[in-house]
Amino acid sequence: MTHPRIALVTARAARSTDYDMPLLLAALRAASADVHEVDWDDDTVDWSRFDLALLRSTWDYFDRLPAFLAWAERVSQVTCLLNPLDVIKWNTDKHYLEDLARTGVPVVPSMFVEPGGNAAAIVDALLALHPAARDIVVKPAVGAGSRDAQRHVRGDRDAIVAHVRGLLDKSRSVLLQPYLDRVDEHGETALLFFDGVFSHAIRKGPLLKRNAEPTAGLYAEETIAPRTPSPDELEVAQRALSAIPFDTPLLYARVDLIHDDDGSPRLLELELVEPSVFVGRAEGAAERFVRAILQRAIPT
Repeated sequence: MTHPRIALVTARAARSTDYDMPLLLAALRAASADVHEVDWDDDTVDWSRFDLALLRSTWDYFDRLPAFLAWAERVSQVTCLLNPLDVIKWNTDKHYLEDLARTGVPVVPSMFVEPGGNAAAIVDALLALHPAARDIVVKPAVGAGSRDAQRHVRGDRDAIVAHVRGLLDKSRSVLLQPYLDRVDEHGETALLFFDGVFSHAIRKGPLLKRNAEPTAGLYAEETIAPRTPSPDELEVAQRALSAIPFDTPLLYARVDLIHDDDGSPRLLELELVEPSVFVGRAEGAAERFVRAILQRAIPT
């Protein structure tokens, strides 16, 4: 019997907070895999001894993205890194939303401000383009867990501009979006796919409170519950996955959707690097994920 050697890759700060991790460790060990939880930046690790390095909770990557991408490139040269390096490079920067929008995927309306750009002019352009939006969301283009993201009242233009400038001053690109009010009632729908096949979905409650300070933790606390996605949500999720500019299906993908004013689903984020997959929220989800992992991990 083959016992594939698998690294579930995390970060020191995420240990004990990744609720998928113990379930995946147990399910993989039950399937006779030799599996270990490993910090991505542990310099003592010999990554070549693993058949597969599976990104799971590297939730501090955005604080040092160049180092993380350099690590991912090194690891991809000595073992199978999933999802792959080119996907990681593309999906760790929210400019990918522009790529998807160009293909016709219904994305939450988005504008970017680059370092050196005119923050006030672009904020004014967004406000003019979305006159019905009561609130505006400001978030870094490279970020995770709602860190450094805030929801501002549209009338507080000075605060919006100051938030954008604060990120630009740190050489960070900024994403601006109108806040879609339906999220307060409907929440987000996160759809999970393993090897391109829909597995399950969950509802996330609204994360950004009006004028609240950004989260100081590794990620914002979430309210999670199982959800059955609508046919429209499934269709938009499939469209988003089909528009990924890489070989598919990917081992794992999470598609986060919210609804616009007329109830139509729009893509908020496409999570292909280190998403929580909520395997404890759906019967058989851990086993489905493990079957997909083992198909990629067992040496041929």
